[in-house]
Amino acid sequence: MSAETTSPPRIEVGVVVERSKAASQWIDFIWRPVTVLHGLPEAAPWTTLGVKGDVTSFYAGSAIVHLYRPETGNYRDNLASGAPSLWVAMQPTESDPPYQLMVVTADPSEGEALTETATNLVEQVPMPETIQVLVAAFVAEHHVEQTFYKRKRDRADPEAMARRRGYGEHEE
Repeated sequence: MSAETTSPPRIEVGVVVERSKAASQWIDFIWRPVTVLHGLPEAAPWTTLGVKGDVTSFYAGSAIVHLYRPETGNYRDNLASGAPSLWVAMQPTESDPPYQLMVVTADPSEGEALTETATNLVEQVPMPETIQVLVAAFVAEHHVEQTFYKRKRDRADPEAMARRRGYGEHEE
C-alpha cells in the first residue's frame, strides 16, 4: 500500500467539559471544554465526573485527532509555542445535553477556522504530554520544509501614465 493511500494517524481522546453557574439573566449556565484525555475512558458520554461548588465536570465523549502531512508546519509551530494546545469544537443541540462534540484538532489554523460559526463552542485546551510526543514524532517523520517564493511584480512604467490621454482629449 502506498503512502498516499494510507489513512492519517488517529489519536483517540476523551473530552472533559465544565458547566458553571452564569451571572446573567439570559442564560443559566456557561459550558466550556477544559481538558482532553489521551485514550478513551470507560465512562459513557455526559457522565458527571465531579461537583465543586457551582461547577460540575462532565465527560462529554470521545473524538479522534487526525494528523495530516500537509499540516505538519502548523503542528510544529503549535508544539514550539511554549503552550501546545488542542482545539475542541462543540455544536449546540436543541436538547439535553446542550452540546455535541464535533472535532478535536492539533492544527491552530483549523481551530481558528472553527470559530467562524458564531454558534459553535470552541476552546483551546492544553495538549497532554503523551499526545505532544505523538504529534512531534509525526512532524519529525513527515515534515517537509516548504520554500517560500516571493512573487515579483512587474515594474511599473512611469512613462506609460504620461502617454495616456486624459478625459476629453482626442487624437489629432
